[in-house]
Amino acid sequence: MQKFTEKVHCEEERHEIVWVKRKIDEESSDDKREGDKQTEADHLQLFPIVYSKQYGVHFGKLEKLHPFDAQKGKHIAKLLNEAKLIENWKFYEPLEISKEELLKVHTPEYLRSLNWSINAAKISEIPLLAFVPNCFVQCGYLKPMRFQTAGSILAGKLALDHGWAINLGGGFHHCCSYRGGGFCAYADITLLIQRTFAEESYIKKIMIIDLDAHQGNGHERDFLNNSNVYIMDMYNVCIYPKDEPAKLAIDCGVELLPKTEDAEYLRYLKRGLQFALNEFRPQLVVYNAGTDILLGDPLGALSITPEGVIERDRFVFSTCRSQKIPIVMLLSGGYLKSSAKVIAESIINLKHQDLLTLR
Repeated sequence: MQKFTEKVHCEEERHEIVWVKRKIDEESSDDKREGDKQTEADHLQLFPIVYSKQYGVHFGKLEKLHPFDAQKGKHIAKLLNEAKLIENWKFYEPLEISKEELLKVHTPEYLRSLNWSINAAKISEIPLLAFVPNCFVQCGYLKPMRFQTAGSILAGKLALDHGWAINLGGGFHHCCSYRGGGFCAYADITLLIQRTFAEESYIKKIMIIDLDAHQGNGHERDFLNNSNVYIMDMYNVCIYPKDEPAKLAIDCGVELLPKTEDAEYLRYLKRGLQFALNEFRPQLVVYNAGTDILLGDPLGALSITPEGVIERDRFVFSTCRSQKIPIVMLLSGGYLKSSAKVIAESIINLKHQDLLTLR
């Protein structure tokens, strides 16, 4: 099928462009999920929020030189506990993902390349790793990434069970099956989706809503020409990765200029998401909720306020929940120390808006 893009609008003074690639409409699956839920009895009363103390990145305090908040998940978890949203640190905790599970998506060559930090052959856009001893990379960076990757997969399952789930990590949208980049070592989004298709036979259609400030070129490369996965991506067009071949996988794209502010951002989001859901009826939404869109973020270069992030998350959750579409939220990028507080406040707001009810 020939691919093409359609310009939905172009505002002359800002040159913001919303474009889409149309696909042949498909019949919605009437298949119902078979089998009983697999949630363990001692987890039945927990909110489907996934976190492990193993999520924290550390390599001999060198992480303090990195723009990433190495303990972002921990900081969010602490704030959720203080707000009584979570009682006594009772989260769903993932186990570390195994090599065998990683090989269901990743090539053996790529996984072997991760053993050589100084080489950085496949993760060249993770700059700090090229200067860190291999033992620190393996234990202090890659191991936490493997726990967060497992957390994304677990959160995907919980979302199908409960209608929603949040992983306090993950969202490594620059990594594909054969290469990493942009601080992303494992393709957790692809692994989550492939696992869902493989183990949940009634799931035929999944949508990725990627609202990180950067283009999600990893999952785009993995799902190019896959008509069962619909990708909406809204990102700053002037920053990394500028991956033109990967853009061919985007079904509904919103390209923003630097310093885009709340009103403009939310207008494009609402228009784009409405268009996407009119085009494609997913049975699961993977929501990549990066907070690098915040004003002052050193890598995102947008100008969204904390209130704008909270409204963004509310709108996405409200839209999916009102249409009874399960949604799994991953945190992705966010390089300000204030990101953890904004994320926690957003999750608390979702609870206050009655968007975190369990089914």
